[in-house]
Amino acid sequence: MSPILVRPVREQLEHDRVIRLLQAKYKRKFDVAINPGNEQSAPVGTGPSPWYPDLVLQERGHKLVGVVEVETAESVNNLEAMSQWVAFGKLRAQFHLYVPASAIDSTRRLCGDLAIPVAEIWAYHSIGDQLRFTLVQKSGPGLPKGSPEPRVAQPKAAVNGAGGRAPEKAAKPAPAAAKPVAAPVPKKAKAVPAPKAAAVPAPKKTAVKPKAAPVPAKKAAPVAAKKPAAKPVSVAKPGNGGVAKPANGKKKTAAPAPKTAKRR
Repeated sequence: MSPILVRPVREQLEHDRVIRLLQAKYKRKFDVAINPGNEQSAPVGTGPSPWYPDLVLQERGHKLVGVVEVETAESVNNLEAMSQWVAFGKLRAQFHLYVPASAIDSTRRLCGDLAIPVAEIWAYHSIGDQLRFTLVQKSGPGLPKGSPEPRVAQPKAAVNGAGGRAPEKAAKPAPAAAKPVAAPVPKKAKAVPAPKAAAVPAPKKTAVKPKAAPVPAKKAAPVAAKKPAAKPVSVAKPGNGGVAKPANGKKKTAAPAPKTAKRR
C-alpha cells in the first residue's frame, strides 16, 4: 500500500484481489512474495527505507527478477508516479504496472513525462465476478523463463538374463545436402524492331471506257391483211317483175304478200 495514499474500502478490496490473482499467475515460474494492504513482508532495495511493492518476483535462487505494482483509479496520479514508479523503474529488475482499463491513457502520459522505464503495462477490468488482464504496452525483453525444470530420468533397460538389449541411441539425422546454387539466367536481349520498308505506290489503273450497248434493230411494222372485196349487190330492175337477181346467178323468190282480212 502506498504510504501517501489512503484508498476507499471498496477499491482496497479490489486492489488486494488483483494482487492474489497475479500471485497465482506468476507462481508457476517464480517465487512470489506479496504485500497486500498494510503488510510489509517482502522489502525491495537496500538502505534505511526499503520499498514494498505489491508483488516481488524472485528466481529459485532468491534473485530478484521483477516487481509488480497494482494501481486503482484513485492511485493513478502524478504524486504516486513520482514517489513509487520512479523508484521501481530504477531497480535492476523489470517493472510491471497493472492499472484499470479506464486509466491507460493517464498511465502512458505519466510514464512518458517522467521517463519511467516500464517493461510492461497491463490493463484489468471485471466481467461479472471475473477479472480479465490485457497487455497494452511492452518494451524490451520479457521476464526470464525461471529455473529450468528437472529432467526426467530415462528408465534403464532391465537385465533379467533373457538377452535384453540396451535401447539403441537414435541415429542423428544426416545433414541435408546443400542445394546447388542455380546459375543466374542471362536476361534476354530486347528485340530490335526491324526497319519498316518504304511503301511503294501502287501503279495507277487506266480507266477503261465501257463499250456502247448494241442498238436493237427496229422491227418492221406489220402489214395489214387485205380485206375481201365486197360482193356486188344486185339491183332490181323494173323489167324482171320486181325480182332482184343475185349476182351469183341464183334466183331469190320473193316473199308472198300478206293477205288482207276481208271486212264483213
